[in-house]
Order: sequence, then C-alpha cells, then structure tokens
Amino acid sequence: MAERILMNEYKSLAKEPWTNIELINDNVFEWSVALIVVNPDSLYYGGYFKAKLSFPKNYPYSPPDFKFVRPLYHPNIYPDGRLCISILHAPGEDEMSGESAAERWNPVQRVETVLISVLSLLDDAEVSSPANVDAGVMLRNNPDKYKEMVKKDLETSKADIPSGYVMPTHESAFQTKKDEGDFEMSWEDSDAESFGGSDSDEDEEMDSDFGDVDVDEDDEDDEDEDDVKA
Repeated sequence: MAERILMNEYKSLAKEPWTNIELINDNVFEWSVALIVVNPDSLYYGGYFKAKLSFPKNYPYSPPDFKFVRPLYHPNIYPDGRLCISILHAPGEDEMSGESAAERWNPVQRVETVLISVLSLLDDAEVSSPANVDAGVMLRNNPDKYKEMVKKDLETSKADIPSGYVMPTHESAFQTKKDEGDFEMSWEDSDAESFGGSDSDEDEEMDSDFGDVDVDEDDEDDEDEDDVKA
C-alpha cells in the first residue's frame, strides 16, 4: 500500500512548479527533492534548496525523514541538514516538547503538506527551541546579519540548479495551465452565489414547493367532503 500511495503522490507533485523531484535509483521510498521558493516576499525567493526524503515502509502511518543536502543557517535546521519541525515528529502527544498530537505527524498528512510546511518554516522560524542556537540568537539580536546569512545560502543554492532547468517565477508558477487542461479557481469563484446559492437556500425552496403541494391536497380533500355532504 505504501508504494502505491507514494507513487500517486510523486506523480501529483511532479506537476508542481515549486518543487523539482525525482526518485533515487528508481526507489519510491527515496526521493531527491528541490524546494523552489516562488514567494516574492520571502527572503529565500529564487532559491533552489535540495533535500532528500526517505520514507518508512509503513508510510503513511509513520512520517518521512527530511534532510537538506546543503544545510541552511536557520534556527530550526540542524548543522547536518535535518529539520526540527513538528509535522515530521512521530504521531501522538509529547509531554517533553509540549507538542500536541494535532501538531505532529498523522496518517492523513501527505508529502505536499510536509514540503509546504518546510517552506513556511524558512521565513517563520521558531526560536523558542532552536536546533541551531547560534542562528536563533542572531535572528533575535542581529536580524540584519541574519539576513546576510540567508542571502549567502540563497546564492549557494543556485549552484544546484540543473543545467537547462528553467527556474519558475512567482508569475509563471501560479498562472493557469490552460495548455495542460488544468483548471484554476479563485476564492471569488467559491462563494454561494457563484454556485447558485447555498444548501440552506435550496432547502427553503424545496420546503416551499412541498408546502404548496400540501395546500393543494388539503383543498382537494375539502372539495371531496363538500361533494359527499351534497
């Protein structure tokens, strides 16, 4: 089951412009992943950050292991490239860390969720319990110097961009892929009016219709009783 789930997830993520993935030695349990930051507001915008994902045989009941190939100077990234992030911790609550079960891995999580969480972590570091204490201190006390370290990691990451690979931009990553037959729906398209009203509106209309029918049947019964009396 794990192989089938992972292959389906792999095929789905292979279509995403913000990541570049491939299997390592055709092994569905070992992925080479590049996270491409397409958020123009991010300090890491334009980066190509390579990592390795290793999956357990009982996936999705246990979380994968994520490790950056080039460790980043970041409060939540260990010097060897591993991450300190709740979603990759084993299921269940942990009294020592204070993490709830809802924060940690559970079988409904997917690889896409993990990768998006990692991207979010880059710009939203958790400094209260850092994996890299020096980076955490620098971020708090000298944010300008910390930004310089980020820029250094950003430029270094570009050395891993494959030859001939066209890096996506913010615009190209989120444009509608009409040629591929994909459909893109905005939040404005999801309101009740766009879909012809809410379920409650439909229920009211149905109740009104049935109410009219009941009135007609009562009128017919009254007419039948008048005929009998006559």
